[in-house]
Amino acid sequence: MINTNSKLYIAGHTGMVGSALMRKFTSERFTNIVTRTFEQLDLRNQQAVNDFFETEKPEYVIIAAAKVGGILANNTYRAEFLYDNLMIQSNIIHASYLHGVKKLIFLGSSCIYPRNCPQPIKEEYLLTGPLEPTNEPYAIAKIAGIKLCENYYRQYGCNFFSVMPTNLYGPNDNYDLETSHVLPALIRKFHEAKVNNAEYVEVWGTGTPRREFMYVDDLADAVYFLIQKIDAKCIYEKEITHLNIGTGQDVTIKELAELIKTVTNYQGVLRFDNSKPDGTPKKLLDVSRFTILGWNYKTELKDGLEKTYKQFIEK
Repeated sequence: MINTNSKLYIAGHTGMVGSALMRKFTSERFTNIVTRTFEQLDLRNQQAVNDFFETEKPEYVIIAAAKVGGILANNTYRAEFLYDNLMIQSNIIHASYLHGVKKLIFLGSSCIYPRNCPQPIKEEYLLTGPLEPTNEPYAIAKIAGIKLCENYYRQYGCNFFSVMPTNLYGPNDNYDLETSHVLPALIRKFHEAKVNNAEYVEVWGTGTPRREFMYVDDLADAVYFLIQKIDAKCIYEKEITHLNIGTGQDVTIKELAELIKTVTNYQGVLRFDNSKPDGTPKKLLDVSRFTILGWNYKTELKDGLEKTYKQFIEK
């Protein structure tokens, strides 16, 4: 079990996930958390990462650092999404091996699974079919990270493993309409439509795809549970390479939009732009393995949206 004075490195601490991890671990009275901003440490630079590990010598590492975005960003900046994420995770994982890190948790994404995956998605469905083309570069990078952790365990016995969260939302999300995911983009669209008394809000696609969403502070709670109680052997001995984290419940994009319309108190109508891509038709994680370990999510979608919108309008 990790002690509250153990040196913990949270990579990507300023992002939505990283800041949730910071809130969680500081609330649990961890006093030795080390961080670096991108300006202080370019994680794509192998020598800089090695120098950082040599100086700081973290005992535990959580990788929340990544280049992320929605369908438009993934499909537009394909090379950067592949290169940047490969370099970030590879440099951190290798440096963690070189410097004897006691436990490393790598955070991936549910987009690693095949586009037309059986539902709900079990961990063993990884690499069983073609990926969704619009986010294939990001998915391939994350799959490489999973395999790095697995094989540093298999070859060197490193206590490194991966978890795949479902779609996340919450405080410090990205609300840029060109690079954000669907949920924060809709929050911004509905808020601006309300402020401007717009007659309608346009939603990309048909509204029929189904998605699962989890409040980011629930993910932070899950990672805290894992770093305290679960080791890599517990995962790999089950012949899987990672653990899914989610709620086990999904909604259509139309249902999500209607829920956000209610939360933001927008009075206009919805319009769906069928010319825009839907992405994967359905993406619901099977989280039974994690539930059996003794963890479950706490925040229902409407409650999480209300917290998120409150934080959005207070920024």
